[in-house]
Amino acid sequence: MTDLGLPPQIRACLFDLDGVVTRTAVVHAAAWKETFDSFLEERDGAGYRPFDAAHDYDEYVDGLPRTDGVRTFLASRGITLPEGAPDDPPDAVTVQGLGNRKNELVLAKIREGGVEAYDSTLAYIRAVRARGLATAIVSSSKNCLDVLRAVDAVGLFDVRIDGVVAAERGLPGKPNPDTFLAAARDLGVRPSEAAVFEDALAGMDAGRAGRFGQVVGVDRVGQAEALRAHGADIVVQDLGELGGDGGSSRPAEPAEPTRTPGGGG
Repeated sequence: MTDLGLPPQIRACLFDLDGVVTRTAVVHAAAWKETFDSFLEERDGAGYRPFDAAHDYDEYVDGLPRTDGVRTFLASRGITLPEGAPDDPPDAVTVQGLGNRKNELVLAKIREGGVEAYDSTLAYIRAVRARGLATAIVSSSKNCLDVLRAVDAVGLFDVRIDGVVAAERGLPGKPNPDTFLAAARDLGVRPSEAAVFEDALAGMDAGRAGRFGQVVGVDRVGQAEALRAHGADIVVQDLGELGGDGGSSRPAEPAEPTRTPGGGG
């Protein structure tokens, strides 16, 4: 292992956003709960079973593209809705409508200052870059660029594969490995030369399926064994445990990811 806690063949690091780089997982969990509780109460009345922000979030929506999260959670309750259209209003009782309702809530929480970065993760990324390794952000969120701007971290990544880019390229989301594989390709490395950093079980599945050189599980909620079961080679509670010196000698960083096609998050 290198002083970054990585196998020596690793040339690139691929980071998930929510729960790894930023604390936005709690924002997303709150938005999902508000969305689904409102829908379930409207559908089932006062005796509805609420969305569990711990179990239901981790099991059915964490790490998935927004509409996949809607479908997966509803399926767990035996509920099927019409798909609808991407521009459905947030009060539409469709998969797309519920997804848009959740997105409006997330954006409102971001504007209210609900985004914080993990300082130890930013320090680790700077150390990675100081040692000449390439970096990518890989997120199912279509708000990824807005979130990175909110924490002044856009320039820490050479490539961005987010929900916007995935839609443009027709890439299926996690647990499929396609978004991570696309990031590796854009960085010019083989999967065996890239490390994946994820906190979601779906992300672990994606890392294992993609046969990456190292899959690092970041355990923020006490699910270390589940992360290992889903494919983590190593589990840490914080990326500072892996080493690095904070990257004080890092080279100048570009203002925007330099090799990412597509528009904003």
